[in-house]
Amino acid sequence: MSGSEYPVVDFDPGVANRPAGSAHALFDELRELHPAARSDRGFWLLTRHDAIMDACRSPGLFSNRAISALDADPAYRWIPEMLDPPEHTVWRRLLRPLFGPARARAMRDDAVRRCADLVDGLAAQGTCDFVADFARVFPTSIFLELMGLPTERLPEFLAWANAILHTPSSEGRRARRAAMADVAACFTELIAARRRDPRDDIVTAALSFRVGDRPVADGELLSLFVLLFLAGLDTVSAALSYAFWHLARHDADRTRVASDPGVVSSAVEELLRAYAIVAVGRKVTRDADVQGCPMKAGDMVLLPLAAATRDPRALPDAHVVDLDRHPNRHIAFGAGPHHCLGAHLARMELQIALREWHARIPDYRVPDGARVTEHAGQVLGLESLPLEWST
Repeated sequence: MSGSEYPVVDFDPGVANRPAGSAHALFDELRELHPAARSDRGFWLLTRHDAIMDACRSPGLFSNRAISALDADPAYRWIPEMLDPPEHTVWRRLLRPLFGPARARAMRDDAVRRCADLVDGLAAQGTCDFVADFARVFPTSIFLELMGLPTERLPEFLAWANAILHTPSSEGRRARRAAMADVAACFTELIAARRRDPRDDIVTAALSFRVGDRPVADGELLSLFVLLFLAGLDTVSAALSYAFWHLARHDADRTRVASDPGVVSSAVEELLRAYAIVAVGRKVTRDADVQGCPMKAGDMVLLPLAAATRDPRALPDAHVVDLDRHPNRHIAFGAGPHHCLGAHLARMELQIALREWHARIPDYRVPDGARVTEHAGQVLGLESLPLEWST
C-alpha cells in the first residue's frame, strides 16, 4: 500500500502456476482489507459484492469495450461480449435461442452418453489427470459439435485457447496474437464451408443473422465465433476442475454427491459460487468517484466475481461450502446485461458430470505429494488435477 488517498496493492492477474486456490484466497484477503483499490499494474479493483454487482449492472459507466484489465485499447472486438447496449441487446436477442433451455434439453441425452462413455473408459485405470482426461474433453466435445468443429482437433484448439487466455504477462503478446490468427483462419474456412454446405450447427445458424435491415458481415461473424470458441473451450472445464478439486479433498461432500444424486443440482450452484472462475474487466466511460477511488475516463477496472460470491456481507457463512444452500443467488455467471449466455448449457454439463462420474467413481482423492496448480487470466482454472481411486 502507498500513502495516497486510496490503497495501492501489489496485484497482477497474469501470474501463472500458483498453488490451487491462491486467487480465491487473495480475493478474500483484498475484499476484507479494501472495498476498492488500485493495482500497481495500473488498473482499479473492486472487491465487494454490492460494488461488483453495481458495476456489472451499469454499462453506461463501466463499458465492455475492453474486458482485460491489462489492455485498455484492444485491437479486437469480440461479439457480443465487447458490445454495450443497445448494440449488445440486438446480438443477445439473435443468440438466445441457440443457448436457451430448450437447446440444452435437446442436447442432454447425447451429453449423458458422452460423459458415461468417457468415465467408463477411465474407471478401470485407477488414476487420471482429471483436467486433461475429463474436464477438457467432456464439455469441449459437446461444444465442438455444437459449433460444427472437428473433435479430433481438440488438442490444437485447446492450445490456442490457452495461449489467448492464459499466457503469463511476462511472455508478452506474441503468442496470443499468433493464436488469435489461427482461430480466425479456422473460422474463416468454416464460414466458407458452411455457405457451400449448411449444417445443423451454430455457424450455419449465424450466417442468416440480420442486424437491423442488413445481414451480418463476415468480420462480425469472426468476432462472434472467436468469443464462443474461447468461452466454450475454457469455462466449463475450469469450473469442473475446481468442483472436483473440492470434492476430492472433502470426504463428506464427495460422499453426499455420490450417495444422493438429488443434491447434485444445488451442489453445482454452491461449487460455482464458492469457486467462481471469471474476473471481468470494464472500461470507465467518464470521471467518477467509486468506493472512494477517483476513477477517470479510460481507466480499467477488474471485477473478480469470486470476491463477490464469497463476500460475507452478501451471503451468510460465505466461507462455508454448503451443498444445501438455499437460496443461492450467486453471480458466478455474471450480472446485468452480460449475464452468461451459455449458463443453461453449462449447468446441464456440470450436473451430468457430477452424476455420471460419481455413479462410477464415487471415492477418489488427490495423491499424497501431488502439486495442484492454477492458471491466471480472465478465467481461473486448474492446470492439472491428479486423482486416484481403487478399482
